[in-house]
Amino acid sequence: MGQQFAELSTQHIEFIGEQKIYFVATAAATGQVNLSPKGGDSLRVISPTRIAWLNLTGSGNESAAHVLQNPRMTLMFCDFQAAPLILRTYGDARVLHRQDPDWHEYRSLFPASEAARQIFILDISLVQSSCGMSVPLFDYKGDRDALTNWAEKKGKQGIEAYWYDRNQQSLDGFDTEIVERTGISAPEKHNK
Repeated sequence: MGQQFAELSTQHIEFIGEQKIYFVATAAATGQVNLSPKGGDSLRVISPTRIAWLNLTGSGNESAAHVLQNPRMTLMFCDFQAAPLILRTYGDARVLHRQDPDWHEYRSLFPASEAARQIFILDISLVQSSCGMSVPLFDYKGDRDALTNWAEKKGKQGIEAYWYDRNQQSLDGFDTEIVERTGISAPEKHNK
């Protein structure tokens, strides 16, 4: 049976720390709902009512566009290896870009990565646990290094060009503010 809490307990925080994957859900008032899997060393519980997670460069930038329009965000954690448990945190989020005043404070909590794009701060208003008895069991084999390798090969300028070309708008055409709030400019085109 599901239970609701006003904030994360010590047991919830320990459970979150053991998970290798989590899921992020966001939506604007209209358009597509986004649900993204996240992994690696990209999440920190700041307090019983606040979580920060590092968003790495990807093909879409839905969460940033959605949070600018509608700050609602849900994070979901599932236990795939031990006792059946699903834990959801609900609340309002804000997105940080590298020119925002508190970017460096939060960025220092995570490992260095050329792919670091944004940081999301979720202020939790509700925590819900449920049984997860139908969630299958899986074995963790390790993190993938494909994104790290891709980002290192692209380098800072290549990543910024990617953001400029592919991360400025959501699927529904909503602005992500990545150009304005990171200070990047149009990439130079090199003709050979």
